[in-house]
Amino acid sequence: MAAAAAEQRRLATVVESWLGRPVLVVGDAMLDEWRFAESDRLCREAPAPVLTLRRRISAAGGAANTAVNIATLGGRAVLVAPVGADVAGDELHDCLDRAGVWDRTVSQPHRHTPVKRRMLAGNQILLREDSGDPDDPLDDDGVGGLLTALECATEELRVAAGGDPPTLVVCDYGLGALPAPVRAWLAANRERYATLALDAHDLADWRGLNPTVVTPSFAEATRLLARAAAGFGAAPRPAGHNGAGLHLDHPPVDLADGPSELVVGAAPGGVGERPTGTGRGPAGGLDRDGRTPGAAACGPTGEPTPGEDRVAMTGDGLSVTGTGVTVQATAGAGVDRAELAESRLAELREHTGADVVAVTLDTEGAVVGGADGEPRRSHSTPVPASHAVGAGDAYLAAMTLALAADAPLPTAAQLAQLAATVTVTDTGTCVCHRDDLLAALGSDGTAHPTLVGKDELDELVAAHRHAGRSVVFTNGCFDVLHPGHVRYLEQARALGDLLVVAVNSDGSVRRLKGPDRPVNPVEDRVTLLAALSCVDHVVVFEEDSPATLIESVRPDVYVKGGDYPPEMVPEAPLVRRLGGQVRTLGYVPDRSTSAIIERIRAHSPQPDGPTRAAQPDGHPAASPPGDRVTGGRP
Repeated sequence: MAAAAAEQRRLATVVESWLGRPVLVVGDAMLDEWRFAESDRLCREAPAPVLTLRRRISAAGGAANTAVNIATLGGRAVLVAPVGADVAGDELHDCLDRAGVWDRTVSQPHRHTPVKRRMLAGNQILLREDSGDPDDPLDDDGVGGLLTALECATEELRVAAGGDPPTLVVCDYGLGALPAPVRAWLAANRERYATLALDAHDLADWRGLNPTVVTPSFAEATRLLARAAAGFGAAPRPAGHNGAGLHLDHPPVDLADGPSELVVGAAPGGVGERPTGTGRGPAGGLDRDGRTPGAAACGPTGEPTPGEDRVAMTGDGLSVTGTGVTVQATAGAGVDRAELAESRLAELREHTGADVVAVTLDTEGAVVGGADGEPRRSHSTPVPASHAVGAGDAYLAAMTLALAADAPLPTAAQLAQLAATVTVTDTGTCVCHRDDLLAALGSDGTAHPTLVGKDELDELVAAHRHAGRSVVFTNGCFDVLHPGHVRYLEQARALGDLLVVAVNSDGSVRRLKGPDRPVNPVEDRVTLLAALSCVDHVVVFEEDSPATLIESVRPDVYVKGGDYPPEMVPEAPLVRRLGGQVRTLGYVPDRSTSAIIERIRAHSPQPDGPTRAAQPDGHPAASPPGDRVTGGRP
């Protein structure tokens, strides 16, 4: 249980660390339009439902939705994309403004904004109408405008980040927003971006970009492998490859004309045997149902992947169909897409030049691989297709932000999958909000742990500092928590962005206060402190002095309680040497831990005489010097 809580806090810290991180998104922006209707009868002209429109909503799609997800997750998103000077373009601008995206789109008077219109009845998508011609190229003015916008946005984000290079996300969905001159500019300026994420329908177009991470779907990844085997820079087979695994078979055709036909299944007739044909139909390696001749008659046992080439599980394996190339595997029974993707991660990294490859498997999660060669599998919950539109954008946004924040790859993969999963709860274009992601991690966004160890505190403080937050530090026994403590801690918290409270252990308290203290064990004391909204992190220290912790945390502000000047604080020279400042806060009158303890004792019957420590006037004894609430010595 404690380990799970620590893991949740670690993930929440990464989410906190990417707040305000500058990210430039460039690519195909589109508008998603959702029309919700009701139907209770069929029309007389045809067996078709009569629809009554009840509600219409618009949302950012494609690259625009990736930018929206980056903004809602806490990043600073800038979108550069061509957008038509039309009604759909106006609605897209409104969507970006509402999400807080810096809109640096380039108006294209002679092009239409791509739109995907979905008509639904009872949350069932009945049809989708796509508008916007992908074959309508940008004119010279449009290309020049994009290049200028890219240059300006890159410099704008660099300045906003204090001179640090920004992060770049490229979204290429084949709608014409990234012609050759723009791709060449991005490749030539690759060094201006610290982290670069690529999501492209055709990864072969981006071989020279050397991205940090690519996020192809299974169909896109398989298409790249097929094209590579057809002569586009295929990687050598791994040592010891015996031909019994996945192998590539391609026809002598020009693959540049369109997407490839990809069939992944058991090679008919045994290991290494190729089909007799390469085209569609019974003579071309596929029958009319997309199966290889001789495949099991049971047909597909899974659902097609929405929005891309047909991906179906067959009795022999998988088939992904389009036009042109065949990929065959002697997969055998029980092999699934995740296993196939895992077996080809190294080749995908080679062909894309990416440090990280994340092959997304829609309702089956994702497979992620990095330079260590260790595949990482994540899972998702199956949902209706209408719930998952744009989930890949949320995945891409969270993966990019996590890697840009220097999170380890397993952490980035975990957060990306979680971001995609928490968005698919309803019909519509998926957008993941930072608060929803933190809630899924069991955190409210303030990351208040009950207790952290010294090593964990070091990591937390480093993440906060990376996000530009100032750290306030104080320490004390906090034996009996009372209003004086609360007011003191609230005042301390107001001096910076987060407050770290170091608490003396039970042994340390006994050495400082005497054998009858503490009254409350350290477990109770830290639990109460962590419940205060003004306290961000609580740590216990065994020494009599917090000097070791101060050296580790290096606080921007060190707070002590008392009416004496900061120069009299014993820790002041150390704090100043580390670059921090020292503040003292006056005590709250009539609020003292010792006084409370003495009052309790004064009213408790004693077995061997009168009330303990009572004075002749009936009042409890005065508190020992230095034990009134001064915050630093409670």
